[in-house]
Amino acid sequence: MSPTQAVTPQRSAREKILEAAVERIATDGIDDVRIARIAMDAGVSTSLVHYHFESREALLAEALEYSFDRAGDVRIGDGAGEPDSHAQRLAAMIDQCLPYPGALERDWVLWVELWLRAARLPELRETAAQLYGRMHRWFSEAIEAGIASGEFADRDADALADRLLAMLDGLGIRALVRDPAVPLELARAEVWRVLADEVGLDPEMPSLPGDDRTNAPPPHDAPTRDRRD
Repeated sequence: MSPTQAVTPQRSAREKILEAAVERIATDGIDDVRIARIAMDAGVSTSLVHYHFESREALLAEALEYSFDRAGDVRIGDGAGEPDSHAQRLAAMIDQCLPYPGALERDWVLWVELWLRAARLPELRETAAQLYGRMHRWFSEAIEAGIASGEFADRDADALADRLLAMLDGLGIRALVRDPAVPLELARAEVWRVLADEVGLDPEMPSLPGDDRTNAPPPHDAPTRDRRD
């Protein structure tokens, strides 16, 4: 191997199990998940899965945290680098928090599983609170950075982050269940409208590198709807 050749670290057995669990929970739901199937998907023994996860709730909690961590910071296009402005960064963050087909929709299904079980099981509420706390900090810090740079009007970043998360949850779940009144692009525009009004940005969402939405059909073949004046 040459000194410049890239070395790809091997995934641990735990990572393989978590990856398999994320996919299987999103496909089957936590109640229908079978440890044997996760073990088969991950290429490990069932005893190893039981060693790492003592219950379905523990499996769901760690699968959510793994999915959240794997997403990392906001990605804008493929290899496009950092955004040109704080407005672009927040626009991309909004996109990362809506159930677009693929990995984002899968992650939303995991969130729905968490909401349903945390409502009944106190042991999952701490996980939900921790994940929401991380999401809140992600948004509030991005808003504060825009304020500090002078790009955004001075506002209460914590309060605005809470409003954005509430809108993303409410509109996102309607888009996830294919509510014809709330296609994904409408949800995206409405969340941006609130942010733009609060911090003095253009009500039209900024374009992002690699964003080809204008030429693509609406996600899920959802009908379009005129934006409100």
